[in-house]
Amino acid sequence: MEKTIEWGITTKTNPLYDWRDVPEPSVLCVIPARGGSQGFANKNIALLAGKPLLAHTIEHALGARCITMTVVSTDDEDIAAVADEYGASVIDRPPAFSGDYAPSEWALLHVLEMIDLEPDYIIMLQCTSPIRRAIHIDRAFAHLLETGADSLFSGVSAPRFIWEGVHGDMRPINYNYKARPMRQVGTCGYAENGSIYISKLHVLRNTGNRLGGKIALYEMPYWSQFEIDEPDDLDLCNWILEREP
Repeated sequence: MEKTIEWGITTKTNPLYDWRDVPEPSVLCVIPARGGSQGFANKNIALLAGKPLLAHTIEHALGARCITMTVVSTDDEDIAAVADEYGASVIDRPPAFSGDYAPSEWALLHVLEMIDLEPDYIIMLQCTSPIRRAIHIDRAFAHLLETGADSLFSGVSAPRFIWEGVHGDMRPINYNYKARPMRQVGTCGYAENGSIYISKLHVLRNTGNRLGGKIALYEMPYWSQFEIDEPDDLDLCNWILEREP
């Protein structure tokens, strides 16, 4: 049996709860988008399918019914201007939280300090993973609620046989080569696609990590694994966006 909750998510009815008594959760979406990029200048606002890369993710966030507030965290004036143009709130990120080795969690925690909202959940969307839809965010959030998980990441099935080591001393890490399974039977694991991360507030605050506690996976389509890291990736993602329904 399925039931549509007031805030638009369709989820399986949990016999332990009466959804009519569940208050609408407060969900903060943070899109980290710093200006510095060593290998690809102005990557976060490079044009993809006729609009800045960042704009795609802002539109996904604003189109998701589960999200209460959408914030772009940036240290760059041009990125801030794009965020404002496309309807997101902007939080200026201090230089201390914007270096090449500053984890995204620092940006999330800084945003929490700068806004009045005390959210129940934080959704982090990476604009370098643009192959998603707003419905994926809503479905991921519904899946988190259904599973009772504390955090969630999106990923894709990775039916690959993975090895590690150095030349001449390689070892498989996710299967037994002496009893090689059929590739099409099951999966060898899942790979994060960097698209969607969801955390309960206490997970982020208590651990300083976007993931913790009981962790759920929201599986996304194959094409969602492609990210924008190099200029050539724009051509590939543009080709995908032209063909994805």
